[in-house]
Amino acid sequence: MTWPPGPQPQQPQPPQGEFGAPFEPVEPMRPTQGYGPQAPPPAQPQPGPYGYGYAPQQPPHSAGPPAGGPGGRTPSRRRRTAFVAAVIAVVLVAGGGVWFAVRGGDDGGKPAAHGSADAKPPAASQPAPPAEEADAVDTSAPVGKLNAGRKPGEAKVLWMRDNGIDVPRLGADVYGPWLTGDTLAKGMYRTVSGYSAADGTRKWKLDLPAPLCAAPTLPTTDGKTVVALNDSMASDADCAVLQMIDLTTGKAGWKKTVERKGVVDLLSDVAMGISGDLVTFGRAGNSVGYRVSDGTEVFGKREGLCQPFAFTSGPRLIAATNCRTDADTQDKERVEGIDPATGKPKWTYRVKTGWRVAQVYSTDPLVISLKKGVGESGAWAIVTLRDNGTYRSQMIGGTNENYAVTCDVDLAVSGRNLDGCSGVAADDDTFYLATKPVTVDSALTNKVVAFDLNTGKAKWRAAAPAGQIMQPLRMDGRNVIVRVEGTYRKGGAVATLAPTGGAPTMLLRHPASASKVESSFGDARLVYADGRSILVCARVSAINDKEEKKVKTVMAFGP
Repeated sequence: MTWPPGPQPQQPQPPQGEFGAPFEPVEPMRPTQGYGPQAPPPAQPQPGPYGYGYAPQQPPHSAGPPAGGPGGRTPSRRRRTAFVAAVIAVVLVAGGGVWFAVRGGDDGGKPAAHGSADAKPPAASQPAPPAEEADAVDTSAPVGKLNAGRKPGEAKVLWMRDNGIDVPRLGADVYGPWLTGDTLAKGMYRTVSGYSAADGTRKWKLDLPAPLCAAPTLPTTDGKTVVALNDSMASDADCAVLQMIDLTTGKAGWKKTVERKGVVDLLSDVAMGISGDLVTFGRAGNSVGYRVSDGTEVFGKREGLCQPFAFTSGPRLIAATNCRTDADTQDKERVEGIDPATGKPKWTYRVKTGWRVAQVYSTDPLVISLKKGVGESGAWAIVTLRDNGTYRSQMIGGTNENYAVTCDVDLAVSGRNLDGCSGVAADDDTFYLATKPVTVDSALTNKVVAFDLNTGKAKWRAAAPAGQIMQPLRMDGRNVIVRVEGTYRKGGAVATLAPTGGAPTMLLRHPASASKVESSFGDARLVYADGRSILVCARVSAINDKEEKKVKTVMAFGP
């Protein structure tokens, strides 16, 4: 492994199955023009190389919730140029001007016919309004029964909500949650709703003309967001319509359609982000940015080969950029620090050829997940950069433990963002990561590992409570807040770990009497703020319409 100039630390190579083969990063290059041609790589590189659970108005060190799973899991789907060749089959019908593309989604991968690569599917005329969500919030008998069995020291179940919405046959993703003041907002299918975080009462509901298809992980500091919708109700509709929403009032603002054309653009996933007054709509080869306040375009497609395909949310705007041509046989990607006012790169870090940018785990400090290869045989590296984009360190496990991060791709949801991971957190000098669960005494448990950001070495390991799994959520000063997942017989909890490790200190212990309901949430996202923890499911599906309306989608706990 090549290290930056200076003392050469003696560090072991990370074992396979943890962070993959050693990564050999390079020094960043600074762009000579914002959108102009990018500076060519030097002949010889220099030596060296928004989780969920955020508090409102306090962007977390952790980049966000709830792609590209860790430790050889499912690779990121942002391999834009290769994706078209590997995943779609395009058949040009000579003289007919018709092409067929095999695409995933609710159509089950059936061929969808289009007039041309630039054509739009016909918009549905006056689509029917979405099914009315049940107004009733589950605060009486069911909640009272759960709380009747709680033990001393356990929190209460404050409220629960049923889904109450008729969703498509294969289910629907849940976008958010976004916490603004005392309003918890989430979107699903053709509805965005806001609820009182205190009692679950629905404050507002915004009906949409077509299904949601992407959304940022974080809103603006004043509670605005921009979501993406399909441009029609057709099964082959494009994710192309942007709608601004005020999350405090539920009022819809500006709306516009993003032009998407060409096979690569139409079939690439969408990744969104919000930084300051900028919302980004990232996809292969043609990302754009708009002002959240009025919808004015800030930047469009760059000149030159290198094009960003995804951006983070939060105060520091980071982009993942692809520079690969059709002639390249390996990935050529970069990480860029972006000026939100202009969309231009302030610095560029070139990733080693063959590696790709999978996720941004944290933007402050900057911690990047990199992947190489496919599936369990692929390699994984976690690299941290300084504020100016220069290499700082690579995480090194040092044991035979595997590590786990839950990302959008692992939840099988669409609109997978660059910062769409939970289970990670970081402060100025430490990065926190959960290990994969192992069976101990017939029950699953794991640890949280703290890594020194200056050396990449593990500093300490803290064990989860017996028979439970623990994941980092975000920082609280020097302490890391962790989520303890509930099981069928044990309630979950929110706890803290000290900077020196040790046993977790409980902040809010969910009642064991509600554990059966809590465990039904599965891979739910958790928001912790103002002494309350709120679980929000990531996706809703069921065997029939009656059952899907009864699915619990939100569950809140508090003192």
